[in-house]
Amino acid sequence: MAAALVTAPAPPTSAPHNHRLHHLLTQNDSINIRCVKQIHARILRATPPPESNTETLFLYSRLVHHYSLQDLRCTFHLLSQIPDPNAFIYNTVIRAYARSKDQKRKAFCLFEEMVKLDGVVPDKHTFPFVLKACAYLFSLSEGKQAHAHLLKYGFASDVYINNSLIHFYASCGCSESARKVFDKMQERSLVSWNVIIDALVQMGEFEEALKFFVEMNQAFEPDGYTLQSVIDACAGLGALSLGLWVHAYILRKYSIDSEFDVLINNSLVEMYCKCGLLRIAEQVFQGMIRRDVNSWNVMILGFAMHGEAERVFEHFSGMVDEGKMLPNSITFVGVLTACNHRGLVDVGRRYFDAMVNEHKIEPVLQHYGCLIDLLARNGLISEALDVVASMKMKPDNVIWRSLLDASCRQSINTELIEPIAKQIVGSVEDGWSSGEYVILSRLYASADRWNEVGLVRKLMTDKGVTKEPGCTSIEIDGTVHEFFAGDVTHPRKKEIYQFLDVVNEKLESEGYVPDCAQASMVNELDDEKGKSLGLHSERLAIAFGLLNSKPGIPIRVFKNLRVCKDCHNFTKLVSRIFKVEVVMRDRVRFHHFRDDGMCSCKDFW
Repeated sequence: MAAALVTAPAPPTSAPHNHRLHHLLTQNDSINIRCVKQIHARILRATPPPESNTETLFLYSRLVHHYSLQDLRCTFHLLSQIPDPNAFIYNTVIRAYARSKDQKRKAFCLFEEMVKLDGVVPDKHTFPFVLKACAYLFSLSEGKQAHAHLLKYGFASDVYINNSLIHFYASCGCSESARKVFDKMQERSLVSWNVIIDALVQMGEFEEALKFFVEMNQAFEPDGYTLQSVIDACAGLGALSLGLWVHAYILRKYSIDSEFDVLINNSLVEMYCKCGLLRIAEQVFQGMIRRDVNSWNVMILGFAMHGEAERVFEHFSGMVDEGKMLPNSITFVGVLTACNHRGLVDVGRRYFDAMVNEHKIEPVLQHYGCLIDLLARNGLISEALDVVASMKMKPDNVIWRSLLDASCRQSINTELIEPIAKQIVGSVEDGWSSGEYVILSRLYASADRWNEVGLVRKLMTDKGVTKEPGCTSIEIDGTVHEFFAGDVTHPRKKEIYQFLDVVNEKLESEGYVPDCAQASMVNELDDEKGKSLGLHSERLAIAFGLLNSKPGIPIRVFKNLRVCKDCHNFTKLVSRIFKVEVVMRDRVRFHHFRDDGMCSCKDFW
């Protein structure tokens, strides 16, 4: 996003004795803090107080500017010494605080002070800085106040301010407000389109982002920032065809020495990994002339999500051996994730220990989460709980959920798990999300305790907790189709359901029996529970893929939730019976179902 520049007032005609001070303060921005303080001392001795004339006020405005680049404490102190600071001085100090690491809230406080003063009016340079600070702090209320003020002062049509507003609302998760600002803009630059597209991508609204890109492409030629956002949207949605088009466009339009080379190639590697084309992702990675630490991390994370642990370890060694890039916190998230997806307990312990002791990286929740999940899913519940007890921070819902889920998957006696569940719910201050309730209900279902399943569902209703609906997408001939569980909205629904019946008949003839413990419905007979499983979103997407995919082309489906055990078994049989490769990305990882009826996860996920 292009930031508005602070425009200093034009200097008045300098008196002879101030000419040297003017020259020192306006020649460049590279004056060190010691020189700034020396100049400040000369101004105090040689000039009247700042309220005496505009020339002295200009000198003080330049002093504020130089202090703001190097010393916030001195900046604020100087501001307090100026009796009547003008808008430029306030803008300079607000910008300094908005760009600071840990004092951004002060930017809005100064803005509030500014609007209360007589004779000081915020200008078009004020609001982008204030909104930037509010966006970083997710301060929705304060940002809305700034929005109200900019409307009051007549800046509703300023393109730079509107770009900042879009970024602010998007950062706070208010997509509707961001779109309203964009729709009302009378003038839009390239930057405006980039901001709204990037905002939608960051909020996970990938389809909307791609729609905006198509519309933008009619008026502007996309630049590197646009293309990076579009690639990220393709990765999130699994829109491989558009991703391939963007890649081809980049190869036609941009030279290998482009300033966007590393950023775009990193996004391409991630996109191909998330679309299930690991081989092409590696080709892009190997073809990169320049790489940064993110390049290695994206490739390592890509191998990890596909369960290619050996390739992860190979690239980790290559990264370290190359000597130019040191692994960071994200690198070890990828390595530990790979260990987790393959159940490599001893290897995972060694890498965790190396991260802490050799590379001196402080573990964060993601690292602990990988290790705890690895231990718990391999039956080492006690050791996993010991790791939880050793953490310097409080475990989050994800860690508690992995413990509960692993306990259920280990078929531990229900009576033994219930106390753990109660301990967990008592430890989570914000209560449970739908995931924890679903796991607990599945635990009771696996023990045929359907009354308790009903009680869990009632508890969810009483607490206003709703289960996230399962949604699976599949791309056919460049069009992404979405299916929800029991979906009846697709225009070809009749054909899909008829073919799904054929698929189920073939599976039953091979001995397939639904695992009713995976059904979340209650007060139903077993055959009705089996029917509810048969309507899971991934089955509808796979049936649609079988109807429309060309022979020899893998069916690629993307699910927003973790695939259940029964749908995993269903897909293995489909791949074998119909001799088709099915690539499935769920919330946790990739599953590659080969036509021999095996899955790349080796039934460990």
